[in-house]
Amino acid sequence: MLGLKLGLGIDKARGQIRYANKFLCRQICRVVCLFISTSLVSAHVTAKEYFVESQQQYNEIASTLAPGDNVVLKNGVWTDFEILLEGEGNEDKPIVLRAQTSGQVTLTGQSNLRLAGKYLQVSGLVFRDGYTPSSSVIEFRKDKDTLASYSQVSEIVIDDFNNPDKQESDYWVAFYGKHNRLNNSALIAKRNKGVTVAVRMNTKESQENYHKIDHNYFGYRPIFGSNGGETLRIGTSHYSLEDSFTLVENNIFERTNGEVEIISVKSGKNTLRGNLFYEARGTLTMRHGNGNMIVNNVFLGNDKPHTGGIRVINKDQVIQNNYLSGLTGYRFGSGFTILNGVPNSPINRYHQVDNATITNNSFINVKHFQLAAGSDAERSAVPINSKIQNNLIVNQDGQHPFTIFDDVSGIKFVNNVATTTAPKSIAYGIEKKAIELKQAVNGLLYPVESLDVGASKALSVIDSDKVGPSWFTKPTKQIAFNSGKTHLIDTDAAQLVSAIEQAQSGDIIELRPGATVVPKLLFIDKTLTIKAQKAGESVLSYERTALFEIQDNGNLNLDGLSINGKESPDAHGNSVIRTKKWGMVNNYRLIVENSTFEDLDINHSFHFFATGKGAFADEITLKNNRFFKVSGDILRLDAEIEDLGIYNAEYVNLYDNRFDDVRGALVKLYRGGTDESTFGPQLVMKNNQLNNVGSGKRNKTKSSIYLHGVQVTNIENNQIMNAAPIVVEHTVGEPQTRITDNTFMATDAPSIKELRVSGPHTAVLSNNEVK
Repeated sequence: MLGLKLGLGIDKARGQIRYANKFLCRQICRVVCLFISTSLVSAHVTAKEYFVESQQQYNEIASTLAPGDNVVLKNGVWTDFEILLEGEGNEDKPIVLRAQTSGQVTLTGQSNLRLAGKYLQVSGLVFRDGYTPSSSVIEFRKDKDTLASYSQVSEIVIDDFNNPDKQESDYWVAFYGKHNRLNNSALIAKRNKGVTVAVRMNTKESQENYHKIDHNYFGYRPIFGSNGGETLRIGTSHYSLEDSFTLVENNIFERTNGEVEIISVKSGKNTLRGNLFYEARGTLTMRHGNGNMIVNNVFLGNDKPHTGGIRVINKDQVIQNNYLSGLTGYRFGSGFTILNGVPNSPINRYHQVDNATITNNSFINVKHFQLAAGSDAERSAVPINSKIQNNLIVNQDGQHPFTIFDDVSGIKFVNNVATTTAPKSIAYGIEKKAIELKQAVNGLLYPVESLDVGASKALSVIDSDKVGPSWFTKPTKQIAFNSGKTHLIDTDAAQLVSAIEQAQSGDIIELRPGATVVPKLLFIDKTLTIKAQKAGESVLSYERTALFEIQDNGNLNLDGLSINGKESPDAHGNSVIRTKKWGMVNNYRLIVENSTFEDLDINHSFHFFATGKGAFADEITLKNNRFFKVSGDILRLDAEIEDLGIYNAEYVNLYDNRFDDVRGALVKLYRGGTDESTFGPQLVMKNNQLNNVGSGKRNKTKSSIYLHGVQVTNIENNQIMNAAPIVVEHTVGEPQTRITDNTFMATDAPSIKELRVSGPHTAVLSNNEVK
């Protein structure tokens, strides 16, 4: 009985417990459901869309942004707007800042964008007609302690947004933090110093960052004329032994010509794949850091000068399935370069190439394939433990591309095929074979015969429609001379001033026969040709210290004019043409042909052309001109005297000119310092006549031509009489100087000096006649 009662009691207790559990479960369900419902309502209530019409409105809401919030900037021009997007979004509900209509919100003046927090997204903005007041236009951080992560900037345009001081450095996009992305954006015409896009790794919080840079259009970057013109840099030398894990994928780099390094990889474990380099001077350089992957990229040089490919330095680099074609660059800018290292190298110099794997790449009409490049007393650590295998090397000009500067026994060549005979030391691993090429569906050339070498036919070439903002029209190339309308006017000062002001870039102003005195300085801020209807019958003199001043956006072509200095001020330092004296940020072109210049001697130091400090010419060409009685220099290109690797002109060309009674030098071209990041300056001088040039007492160089640090010189077939000698001073790099087939009468032989290395000079002097 006691057992039965006890059993009934237990059953009753169990029933009560079951009832209590059911009740408790129902209560818990009610609470949970109420919580979820409340959360959903709360989320719905707190996720807001703000339509912002002024900077004040933005500042009022900026500190209140919550997950899912959407900030819309009104279409229009926003001036001096420094945007800080700060907040903590989440993966499902990022905080968004966007243009009302993509591409129709333009930030001008001193404007920039900073992101700080997590899961932030910005899109649709255009930066133009101004420059950043800070170190970056777009920056994934608020300050050094407040970074952005898991954030994205897309469909952004930064177009010619440059500090007016060309040597003032800034970034256009600076990555900090982790897991950030730049995609489908266009960055065009960065002219001032500084990397276009920089991945910064200066703290632990920004290392092993896994950033992504994809589907962007990196447009024209003009020649900078010194170090500091990279388009993309991943890391810096100081942190280069750290890994970044940055992915650079499916971007186009078109004519990114800033300096010898288009991309400078300065960290480890990065992947660069599927990118297109189109007519781009310089190379993708593994400057520092180990274990990088360079795969599936396409380099199309189209035989443009200094177009380069890949430069290999450091350990464990993998270069695979890349296609390189029509590349003309040499030395550090070659189509392919494996560099010598420095034994026990400091972190900022050159680490030895070790365990590089170069497989299944196609080199089609690549002029220079350089091994152990840069070998010298310092860079003496040759490549080791490396492999070049299954590569295709086709040179249709019949010239093999290889230059070997040191011992390359540490590179094993296996199953490579070439159309030319390789040097003996590497021929064991390169089979010579006649190869017929045919264009494949992807537009690239492949052997008709099936060969197990070279890049895969499955290699995809990124299309321009797939990069940059969908709404952005990519710019055309620079405006050519003589591509616009012709305006025929009298040789009359007032008409000339008016015509220059009203002309459009590419136009031609044609002068009827006549003579006039120009009372004003003529400012050239567009691409313009001024020519005589009949050569020599349009005569200009002028009353200011110069006739023409080239300013930003200016390019000048003079053709068939007759210009004299008779009406110029009686003061020293006059010129016919000059640039702005300081502060140019745009490169310029100057072409003068079929013209006569005389009586430039009203006082001492009357120059034909004088550069301002910081001005940089892509090209200066004098062709078939006559110069008589000049008290100064013809081309004065030596304003950069700080020896920082900066210079004033890339290409200087003189063809078929005559120079009589020039007291200064014909050319003074100067590039000082030890930097090796540029290709120029470059001088070509052919078929000119010089008589009594360079002997004036104010010509401190005591030369008819003074070249310091010029990288490429070709002086050929000139007649030089009663002139001061040619003086060439070699500095860094591997300068190439040729002085051949010239006649020197009553003129000393050229003077060549090596200022950085010991031993005899490296210039080629041949077939010159010294009388």
